[in-house]
Amino acid sequence: MLRRTLNSNWFYILLCGFLILLPHLIGWLTGDSPLGVRGRPVGQSIYWQGIFIEVFILAVLAMSYNLIFGFTGVISFGHALFFGIGGYILGLSLEYTDMTAETGLLVGIVITLIVSTLLGLGIGLVSLRLKGVYFAMFTLAVAEMFFIFFGRFALTRAEDGFSLTELPEWIDPTRNRLVFYYIAMTLFVLTFMFIRRLIFSPTGAVLLAIRENEDRAKTIGFNTLAFKLLAITLAGVIASLAGILQVIFNKKVGPELLNVSYTIDPLLMTIIGGTGTLTGPIVGAAGLHLSDRLLRDLVVTVGDTSIDIGANWTLILGIIFIVVVLIFPYGIVGTVNRWRAKRRA
Repeated sequence: MLRRTLNSNWFYILLCGFLILLPHLIGWLTGDSPLGVRGRPVGQSIYWQGIFIEVFILAVLAMSYNLIFGFTGVISFGHALFFGIGGYILGLSLEYTDMTAETGLLVGIVITLIVSTLLGLGIGLVSLRLKGVYFAMFTLAVAEMFFIFFGRFALTRAEDGFSLTELPEWIDPTRNRLVFYYIAMTLFVLTFMFIRRLIFSPTGAVLLAIRENEDRAKTIGFNTLAFKLLAITLAGVIASLAGILQVIFNKKVGPELLNVSYTIDPLLMTIIGGTGTLTGPIVGAAGLHLSDRLLRDLVVTVGDTSIDIGANWTLILGIIFIVVVLIFPYGIVGTVNRWRAKRRA
């Protein structure tokens, strides 16, 4: 049993081992401590820890979106709502109560799980009878409603938002970046394991059936509304946990957390990586974010013309998306999987 598990998961085990050692490998190669210098978050190891923390957060968000879009066939334009709600609830628990930092953190996480579950159930019950673009537009409207509300909410300083000052020291990314790196990595790994287990379960089989042909799934006797409700609720909870990590990492809460970009970005990451694949959203999130970071300050000179990659990143991202869709019509991972299946056949 153990050998079979190791043989079927050797790649994931090696990847986890690499990610665990990565801060120390970078520190060894650059001579910078993965713990920083005299308690200050400086050095190449600290810098790359920050980049991969962002990759983990975006990958969790993309995987949660793939759960409803890729595995269930439901497209939502309001996924940023859950991401932002998680951040706001944690921020309010830490900054607007008299609780200690540790208690505020725990209470914020618990309330986030409860609220995101109820919010997912509420939105699902109201809107899942809508299909296609009608459901997508309804979720967009709800998310924008919350975006406008918090953008004008005086208690949380409206558009300016507020900073986190009451974080427990052990999770503070400024004072303990390495610890927070492993926390973000743990959520990333657990999210992947949970979704993988779900998809290979009888429940996951029903979700895939709904994606392929909902009417046929209904004919067989499944309550498709209940299963779609489960998917959107689970996806919302996972996205809210990603929002919590985002707020802790940036130590800032603002209405930008509810911006539609946190719906469009995971959608693009899922499509580029491979819709309906387990690793596609991860590949998409890592590829897009690392490309952005590595190319942000790059200036390409062609003849007498200089192209600032960072200033034109949105345009370049659009070109990348078109090229990937043309070359990999099922996403990078999805297309590669189909090529491998054809070769085996």
